[in-house]
Amino acid sequence: MNTPNNTAMVWISFFFATVVHAQPAIYKDADYKLGEKLIAESKCVACHVSKVGGNGSAIYKPQGRINNASLLRGMVEQCNTELNLGMFPEDVTSVAAVLNRDHYKFK
Repeated sequence: MNTPNNTAMVWISFFFATVVHAQPAIYKDADYKLGEKLIAESKCVACHVSKVGGNGSAIYKPQGRINNASLLRGMVEQCNTELNLGMFPEDVTSVAAVLNRDHYKFK
């Protein structure tokens, strides 16, 4: 029987399946909760604000610099190295996956 609850569950399942598959393969094993935690702990936003001003969001999608998921992960790795953040490769992937989900939207 197609009750309102069943219909809602179908749509919710479809939404989450779409979101999970919308991410590039490079982020398939990313831990999004860990990525969010690392972004907060590493004070990424404060650093970005100091570089570009405002709320720091202007640092995302610099014209022509980061145009695919691999380059985004590479930029996170560069920040990790330059700032000596001590992230492991899987940490870098998780941070990049969160940035992709929230800002870049690479498929």
